[in-house]
Amino acid sequence: MIIGASSFAGTFPELMEEVDSIELYIPKLEVYEGTRLIKSRIKRIKDILSSYNISTSIHAPYFSDAPNYPHELVVDMANLNDTQERLINESIMIAEELGSGVVVIHPGRINGDKERSFEIMISNLSRIAKFAYDRNVTLGLENKEGTDPENLCISASELVEAIERTGSPNLGATFDIGHANLTCGGNREKLRQFSKMMKDHAVHVHVHDNTGSLTEQYHGDIHRAPGNGMIDFSVLDELDFKGVYNLEVFSIEDVKAGKKILRKFVNNCTVIGRK
Repeated sequence: MIIGASSFAGTFPELMEEVDSIELYIPKLEVYEGTRLIKSRIKRIKDILSSYNISTSIHAPYFSDAPNYPHELVVDMANLNDTQERLINESIMIAEELGSGVVVIHPGRINGDKERSFEIMISNLSRIAKFAYDRNVTLGLENKEGTDPENLCISASELVEAIERTGSPNLGATFDIGHANLTCGGNREKLRQFSKMMKDHAVHVHVHDNTGSLTEQYHGDIHRAPGNGMIDFSVLDELDFKGVYNLEVFSIEDVKAGKKILRKFVNNCTVIGRK
């Protein structure tokens, strides 16, 4: 097991003291001005990272209506325009340049008819996966929270179907246990079954905690530190996954707390790197 954390949890020096992988969260990395990628800023990040023995992943732009999300970087995989597709492809190119392990992408949104939205998403994913394949970059399609009725790929079966229908060796799953817990309504056994279904598809894992129920903000997706919600993280053993477990939390303190939980509950994986 490799423990990582998202770049919004702290500065690079802070994160490098705590984890062995950093997920570069593109929407807040300040590498864009509007929708224009500033390549010199990517080079600066590459130079900083080259001084450390640390791996990276990329979190591509996605759909969000949160007031603090940059509206220019909104991407809906079921309703892509040329600009949005370019944004995703640029995340893939950044991953290629930095040697990042995975690019996390979100599924689409239901635009009227769910079946039609799903088919459009598959078509878009197939094209993007081909772009990633040509650059030897792995994509991780993330399951979304079922508390937001407009999300596609909220269930394990639907996420697996999207991956298998796309049919690319470069497309796997980013298993987000916080989103899965919301979809499962906080039910431990349902969450365990969800985790089992991810075993053959997971290429990346997102770790954070919540109450398993809808809240006024973020549909319950509150991204607490593990241990500050109600998730039973022992279900992660069902994955038998030895890659990056990325703590998708908001502070270094939450990263430290999350590390303790992962070491306690992920029993069949040896922790690699920092203790």
